[in-house]
Amino acid sequence: MENKYTITGMTCGGCVAKVKAQLETLPQVQNTTVQLQEPHAIIYSTSEIPETKLQEALQEKGNYDIKKIEEVKPSLELDLPEVKISTYKPLILIVTFIIGGSALSQYPFEGFSFPDFMRHFMAGFFIVFSFFKLLNLKGFSDSYAMYDIIAGKWKGWGLIYPFIELGLGIMYWVNFEPQITNWITITVLGVSSIGVIKSNLNKKKIKCACLGDVFNLPMSTVTIIEDLLMVGMAVYMLLRN
Repeated sequence: MENKYTITGMTCGGCVAKVKAQLETLPQVQNTTVQLQEPHAIIYSTSEIPETKLQEALQEKGNYDIKKIEEVKPSLELDLPEVKISTYKPLILIVTFIIGGSALSQYPFEGFSFPDFMRHFMAGFFIVFSFFKLLNLKGFSDSYAMYDIIAGKWKGWGLIYPFIELGLGIMYWVNFEPQITNWITITVLGVSSIGVIKSNLNKKKIKCACLGDVFNLPMSTVTIIEDLLMVGMAVYMLLRN
């Protein structure tokens, strides 16, 4: 476990060394980082340690006070708009432009290929949606962690997810190893859709991270359709090849 604490009473490097050594005498403590600037300590422990126990340990070595810094998690349930068609205007416009671009890529439409249209659509979808996520990577990561089953346990997943989307977009664009590309899409978006479905079933009013932190879109069945549509297209393309 990792917890951060403010510490008052430290005045020099000797105090820092004394506090660090004393905290590490506690059996649950694995390691500590103590800093004099904006005096604080980060304690890595095997289990939660009562604040009173930490205070007692430090008072044996001097007049030090320790207080846990409570992590403030972003509230994504506030100021969300009512779910209606106009709410999703940005999403509708973006998808419409991607559909238009995918169709125009086959101009002058001699021997129109639906599979190529799907491939171009998926390329545009992943590239454009990754762009919005990368505009505020931390904001997206915080939002995504509120409902995704992997990002909720490992925050790093939210930080690399937009780059995976970007990579998939490029892979579809250049038609790189379609079998591999489609399997990655099915796996990544299939897992992502689990958290989306669970949030909708639990009727959680949280922010959808599909367009990153740029637009204030509420989670709804639209998000489920978005994910499962991409999975379905990948399955279709996989079975067709």
